[in-house]
Amino acid sequence: MVRGRDRSASALEWRALAAIAVPVVVVQVGMMLMGVVDTLIIGHLSPQALAAVALGNLYFFNGVVIAMGTLMALDPLVAQAVGANDQIAITRSIQRGLILSLLLGAVTMLVMIPAAPLLRAFRQPVEVIPSAASYIHISAPGLIPFLVFVVLRQSLQAIGRLAPIVWTIVVANALNAALNWVLIFGHLGVPPLGVAGSAIATLVSRWAMCVMLLVIAWGELGPHLRSLDHASLARAPLWRTLVLGLPIGLQQFLEFSAFGAIGLLMGTFGALQVAAHQIALNLAALTFMVPLGVGAAAAVRVGHAVGAGDGPRARRAARIAYVLGAGFMTTTAALFLTLPRPLAALYSKDDPLVTIAATLIPIAGVFQIFDGLQAVGAGVLRGCGDTRVPLIAMLSGYWVIGVPVSVVLGFKTGMGPQGLWWGFVAGLASVAIFLAVRVRVIFRRAVSRVRVESPS
Repeated sequence: MVRGRDRSASALEWRALAAIAVPVVVVQVGMMLMGVVDTLIIGHLSPQALAAVALGNLYFFNGVVIAMGTLMALDPLVAQAVGANDQIAITRSIQRGLILSLLLGAVTMLVMIPAAPLLRAFRQPVEVIPSAASYIHISAPGLIPFLVFVVLRQSLQAIGRLAPIVWTIVVANALNAALNWVLIFGHLGVPPLGVAGSAIATLVSRWAMCVMLLVIAWGELGPHLRSLDHASLARAPLWRTLVLGLPIGLQQFLEFSAFGAIGLLMGTFGALQVAAHQIALNLAALTFMVPLGVGAAAAVRVGHAVGAGDGPRARRAARIAYVLGAGFMTTTAALFLTLPRPLAALYSKDDPLVTIAATLIPIAGVFQIFDGLQAVGAGVLRGCGDTRVPLIAMLSGYWVIGVPVSVVLGFKTGMGPQGLWWGFVAGLASVAIFLAVRVRVIFRRAVSRVRVESPS
């Protein structure tokens, strides 16, 4: 009878995780798709315009990634409050998230101002810098609404209301594509604006995402936003919320920058190698959306269980999330290992490029298993409110192990581009193992709810 109850509870947890993970994956793919559409449309204008928009987006997300990650402090705070049915804590957490989004947005805006000098310092193509800097400056006013959207998205995920986020992303993608078509090429009587038109499309789409999500989800968000709880403005809890979230932002920055560093190193081998690197990385990024969604779902489900004081349910959610994430990535790894050339051929008909990419895609198949495991592990620990130890894991795995191994294998052993990618495997494997061990350690004892109202 006990086993029957356990099986029933596991089946319920599977469904609950999937109900959160699937919409999150759709949203993540939708957000990626906005950048893809920008690239596809501007690419028909000129190679220089394509380079400017790509460089501008890269600069923007490098600048905003820490702020985005920091706001994920809402995962444990709101999810655990939902599990405890603590409406006051939900309200204060969401309001503090919005306050932090304004503060972090203002600070990040400052990073957007010196775009041109910084791009020159990083030796980017001189002919592209003016257009790229213009793109950054025009789209920068969309930074704060973008971060507000992140707060609303994370809060709704934690509450378990995902349909408004999905509809918002679908409409925002359609709006972004239409505006790009009109503004870049000058359709419907509008003068052609080129790169500036793409930046305006991005700016308008980010504002639309923020406003639309707020309107559609007002039934869920309204009770928490209609009036300001003055306790939300208290400096000490705001500071503790920032301290809880900042390690998450730094984790994401370390991962983002490590992948960027390998991309720069790949450039020393030539244009074909860079293009092959992008093909393999794009495939891996696409499949990574699934474990990323599972990790987000795990943060919510574990957070609910911790808030309710239900340790067994938290462990069950973590276990099922690991099985789901690893199972999917193992399946896609098999495809990468057995069909590298057909997958590379989807991106190009150039035989030398396809040949190089086909040597990297199987390595991507190996590393993405570990990438999926670390995404799930980070989500589980985030649901528990454990954010500082994963930061140490990311720092050690990516920059103490991963990047140095890439350099040694890529440049000292003659393995070239493949060596750089085996460094990915070493770094991600070490992070995945470290986080899995940390999860086991955390669940050996009772996991307490995170409370930013008091220093404890």
